[in-house]
Amino acid sequence: MTGLYIGGAWGPAADGATFATLDPAEATVITECAEAGPADVDRAVTAARAALDDPAWAQLPAAARARLLWKVADLVEEHADELAELETRDNGQPLAVARNVTVPGTAEHFRYFAGWCTKIEGSVLPVSYPDTLHYTRREPVGVCALITPWNFPLMIAAWKLAPALACGNTVVLKPAEQTPLTTVRLVELMELAGFPPGVVNLLTGGAETGAALAGHAGVDKISFTGSTAVGRSLVHASAGDLKRLTLELGGKAPSIIAADADIDAAVAGNVQGALFNSGQVCAAYSRFYVDRKRADEFTSKMAAAAAALKVGPGLDPATDLGPLISEEHLMSVDAHVRSALYDGAQLVTGGRRADGPGFFYQPTVFAEVTDTMAVAREEVFGPVIPVLAYDDPEEIVGRANGLEYGLAASIWTNDLSTAHRLAARIRAGAVFINMIHVPDAATTWGGYKASGWGREMGPYAIDAYTEVKGVWTHLGRV
Repeated sequence: MTGLYIGGAWGPAADGATFATLDPAEATVITECAEAGPADVDRAVTAARAALDDPAWAQLPAAARARLLWKVADLVEEHADELAELETRDNGQPLAVARNVTVPGTAEHFRYFAGWCTKIEGSVLPVSYPDTLHYTRREPVGVCALITPWNFPLMIAAWKLAPALACGNTVVLKPAEQTPLTTVRLVELMELAGFPPGVVNLLTGGAETGAALAGHAGVDKISFTGSTAVGRSLVHASAGDLKRLTLELGGKAPSIIAADADIDAAVAGNVQGALFNSGQVCAAYSRFYVDRKRADEFTSKMAAAAAALKVGPGLDPATDLGPLISEEHLMSVDAHVRSALYDGAQLVTGGRRADGPGFFYQPTVFAEVTDTMAVAREEVFGPVIPVLAYDDPEEIVGRANGLEYGLAASIWTNDLSTAHRLAARIRAGAVFINMIHVPDAATTWGGYKASGWGREMGPYAIDAYTEVKGVWTHLGRV
């Protein structure tokens, strides 16, 4: 059983409540976890608030903060095999993904933001008043509630923890109830690294735990990655005391395949872009606009490539696609597939649950999809590829921008003019040209429209986790 980590100590929930976390490949319980209630939320926020002003943290030199973050990265690498296997068991992602993407990405984020600790600076600004010195300071926002999703629990925790701590904040971290185990282990490693008590606090639990944390008056900022619906609820929860918000929400990323694209390269990239982590990626390519002259070729090759992928347990080295996260989510994906069939989409491959005791679904390709179909408009978050043909290249921007989402987009073309003209006109936070979606610690990540508020990663994360204070000094005689 795992516990809560509050004020530098591990323990059970105040009321003794627990919940089970499952192995999605086997549909069996891995372990029980403490389920935080309102009393635990209050204790965690109180501990974080006290640590914010504790000289052990508040007066810690920036270089010392950097060493703590760097130590976490070292510990993540030292425990890489353990973390990768734990992520695969709890989340289902193929072990190769956990080893080659999740764990290295986690370490890289801590190292990148360790470098920022000594470079968070203000500026001296010329003002119009005589004999006046004006300068700015960047200061921590305060107590940050970090709420992470189940699709990449370890790496997305690092996306939030590393910049929040680099800027001198204190945090209360709540992972998704479906996948808490690598986050628990990460916090154990952070304790080993030597963070002062109360700087990092961990609450495991479900939606009620998250809601209590988001609504707590002692929280200054919320950083949330998850569904647009929950993001909207957090906006309402934060309105009373005007908490700062960073929201990375849903997506329905368009992938545009131009007539001049290298179809074989586009197929290889889009199969990965659509089916990476079984399609359980916010930026997954999930609606494919193909020039009608190439649509049949693209569709048949995509279907062949998807059908050739091996679906199975993530711990099997031969697995390409692991399970979906839960039975509930599998049924949601299947409902989208049934809806597409009802609407008249042509099923090319897949379209049903795959064999096995866990939550496996066949990679699915649809042709003859139209913009009005739900499968082309709603976030499926699963291994489903809807192909839509277009005739006029001038129409494609309007169609790509036609949804409420704007997290990511992809363009496949051999013409630089086409690539950059489309990239400028598509309303999305990230546009990938002839490549899959690969966030990096040094760049920006976040969405337009209903895909979120604010940006994570790179220098933009420093803006998200600091307040800017202006200091005015009159230099003349009083």
